[in-house]
Amino acid sequence: MKKILKPLISVIAIGALSLSINIDKNVLANNIANTCDYNSASKGNPDFSTMNCLLTETALNYDVPPEIVKAIAEGESGNWRHFDVNGEAIVAADKGIGIMQITNQAGYNQDRLKSDIVYNIQAGVETLDNMFKRKDLPSINGGERDVLEHWYFAIMAYNGTKPVNSPIVQATGKRNANAYQERILRIIEKLELIDLTELPFLPEDFQYDSNSKENIKFSAMNYDFDLPLNKSKYFFETNQKVSATTTNVKFRTRPSIDSPSMGTLREGEIVTITGPFEYEEVSTKKNHFVWYPVKRSDGTKGYVASSYLNYSASTPTPTPPVTPPTTGNVDVSKFADYNANQYWAEDFKWAVNIGIISGYPNVKNPSTGKYENLLKPYNNLTENQMLSILFRYFKPSELASTIANTSWYGDVNYQLATKYSLPVLGANTASKQAIAGKDITRGNFARILASMHYGKTVSQSEAIKFLRDNGLTTTKTNEEFKPNDSLARAHTVAFFHRYEQIFNN
Repeated sequence: MKKILKPLISVIAIGALSLSINIDKNVLANNIANTCDYNSASKGNPDFSTMNCLLTETALNYDVPPEIVKAIAEGESGNWRHFDVNGEAIVAADKGIGIMQITNQAGYNQDRLKSDIVYNIQAGVETLDNMFKRKDLPSINGGERDVLEHWYFAIMAYNGTKPVNSPIVQATGKRNANAYQERILRIIEKLELIDLTELPFLPEDFQYDSNSKENIKFSAMNYDFDLPLNKSKYFFETNQKVSATTTNVKFRTRPSIDSPSMGTLREGEIVTITGPFEYEEVSTKKNHFVWYPVKRSDGTKGYVASSYLNYSASTPTPTPPVTPPTTGNVDVSKFADYNANQYWAEDFKWAVNIGIISGYPNVKNPSTGKYENLLKPYNNLTENQMLSILFRYFKPSELASTIANTSWYGDVNYQLATKYSLPVLGANTASKQAIAGKDITRGNFARILASMHYGKTVSQSEAIKFLRDNGLTTTKTNEEFKPNDSLARAHTVAFFHRYEQIFNN
């Protein structure tokens, strides 16, 4: 198997440009077949490594993420098969042809769809590309082509925008796990090893009669989700710095899961891409991912599966601006889990309206299964989340103006924690970043709050005494305060509201 060549059409720039020239389909098909060492006249299914190449090369030349094309081929044909045991193209009951199950697509030679795998794949990728370009389908955010979740409705349309593919079951308000696009995305997660973000659609977004064959009517034509989405892993460039996505990532001698390991990468470790990606050397191994040659900081070279690499900022990334607390007029009853009879009701009303805490828009309510706006009062806070609330309250302008020195999400909070000598447990180091994402205890919260108040680091015992002496807690002893318990969101807003009433009123 040859190394992948960069897209055969050089004008492609993923995410920024779409193809602006006409593709000579015959020339492209021949080039792809040659690149993948595949004989188009063959009447048998190619080995897995070759099929990976055919699907990937075709996707790249149409500016489509290969992850999506390979998942559709998997979902449509099962095990990337085009021919049956007799060398005949597989034709489904609905007349879908071959690996991409092309059905009723005008402009394609039906005989060639059966006899030529590369032509069949081309037809499928062109169809998917046309679905992405449709103006009658909703778009996600800015509709960048390299973002996997942005292809949600194009994948749906590849199978059809019928009621059966509605993201939400109208009768129950629950996620439709059987919708075509949901099944394809699960294939990406399973075989490309990418944890995709579930887009929080609402039942009212999709109007249809479940007993009708009419297409779904879309209530919104664009969704702006402020969520962490995933870019395709097939566009890393030589000399680009990337990071390991998880711990114990195998660093191998050759582009194969059968090759010896030279150790593991730790989560967040930065490595440098040293060349184009390559396919699995063992042709019988079915991998959806590919292999990148990389170099570690000590100069050691090896291979890492594309699934375990992620984009890494090469320059400091500023933290999104934080709005300083201001008096607002937010109706907290819009949150489905707000309860005016709970002890924290007034505390949350105050906290939301001055901007130190916000709810979660359009997330699944575990009580109802519906997507709603939630406060999640009983969820625990991580140390990093608590610091965000603390600095929104005490130092809103400074929090908004501080620039992150790295791409790590907690960078600014821990810069300020260091500046004000707060006794935090996390830090922007490889060994302590994970701690920032763990639940903070009530005792550690008390220390941080009291230290911020006094302008110096205090002990846990002194901090709890500070809370008791000033009426921030009604507990009488350290044990009764339960310093080792996790800190819930409701506790947090209650402490800050009492602090505001006692020291600032």
